[in-house]
Amino acid sequence: MTVTLADVAARARVSPATVSRVLNGNYPVAASTRERVLRAVDDLDYVLNGPASSLAAATSDLVGILVNDIADPFFGIMAGAAQTQIGGPGDGSGRAGGEKLAVICNTGGSPERELTYLTLLQRQRAAAVVLTGGAVENPAHQAAMSAKLAKLADAGTRIVFCGRPPLPEGDALVAALTFDNRGGGRRLAEHLVSLGHRRIGYVAGPPERTTTRHRLEGHREALRAAGLDAAPAGADRDRSSDDQERLTVHGPYDRRSGYEATLELLRRAPDVTAIVAANDTVALGACAAVRDQGMRIPQDISVAGFDDLPFSVDAVPALTTVRLPLFGAGARAGRLAMGKENPPPGGIATIAAELMIRGSTAAPRG
Repeated sequence: MTVTLADVAARARVSPATVSRVLNGNYPVAASTRERVLRAVDDLDYVLNGPASSLAAATSDLVGILVNDIADPFFGIMAGAAQTQIGGPGDGSGRAGGEKLAVICNTGGSPERELTYLTLLQRQRAAAVVLTGGAVENPAHQAAMSAKLAKLADAGTRIVFCGRPPLPEGDALVAALTFDNRGGGRRLAEHLVSLGHRRIGYVAGPPERTTTRHRLEGHREALRAAGLDAAPAGADRDRSSDDQERLTVHGPYDRRSGYEATLELLRRAPDVTAIVAANDTVALGACAAVRDQGMRIPQDISVAGFDDLPFSVDAVPALTTVRLPLFGAGARAGRLAMGKENPPPGGIATIAAELMIRGSTAAPRG
C-alpha cells in the first residue's frame, strides 16, 4: 500500500503541513521536529512526489550519476561521457525531446552518502541512475544497497553500474559494465617480471573497495604464476605471504597517498626495483617520492600506474599503465540508462583492459 504524507504526519505526530515544510525545505522548522519527521520518512520509506509535471508519469526527466569524486578524471570522464547520451544534442535549438536532465551526485567515497543520494533520487522519481566506480565490500552496506536499488527498480528507475561489479543480489540492474581489473593487474605485473624485476612494491587503494581487491589479486596471481617468492633471498619461503603484505601499502586513490606510501615502501624494503601504483594519480605521487629520494625513473626504480588517464602520456618519463576505455564505458552506460541500447547477455559485460608500455619501466640495473 502506498504511504501518504498523512501517514508520515501521523507517525511523526505533526501536521501534514509541517511534513511538507520539512521535505520541501521552504519554511523554518525546529530541529527536533525536523528530525522526527525525517525519522518517520525513513521508517515508512515514504517517497516524495517530484515536480508536478512528473506526477502523471511513473518517472521524471531526472537521471542521477553517482561518482566518488568528480575532480578525479577517472570519474569525471565516465560521468561526462554518460551525460552526452543523457542530455540534449547541443544543437543550439534549446528544445528538449527525449532527453533527460543529468545530475552528478558526488559521494566523496562515503557509503552513507551513496545511500542518501539514492533515497533523494527515489523521491524525485528518477528515470535512471548510473553508479560509477568500485563498490564498498561491506555486507551491511551491500544489503542496504540491494534493498534501495530494488525499490528504485520497482518504481520504474533504470539502474546501470559502470566500472563496478554487480551486487550479490543484482536483479534490479539493467546492466553492470565491469572493468577487467584483475586481468589488467596481472598483465602489468607480468610485464615487470618479464623485464627481470623480482622485488615489486605495490601502492594499493582503500582495502574495502572492489577495485582495490581485484587489481591486487591480479598482481599477485602473476607473481605466483611466475614462481616468485616475495620473501628476500635466503628467507624461509613460508614467509612469502607475510612479505607480500609488507610490500603492499594501502591508502586513498590520490597523489599524496602515492607519495607517502612509496616512502613507506622504500623504508620497509630498500631493495625494491619496481613500484606498481593503484592508479595513475597515485603513480604521480610515487614518482615524486622516488625522485625526492635521489633516484631516477626507470634507471633506479620502475613505476607503473593504472587507468591511462589523459596526463599519463605527458608525465616524464611517460607512464607505463593499464588503459581502461573510460569514455566508451561511460557513454555506453548512458545509452543503457536511456534505453538506447539493449543490455548485454545476462546483464553483465566485462570491458577489457590494455597494457600501455612506456618509458617509466625498464629492466632493473645489475
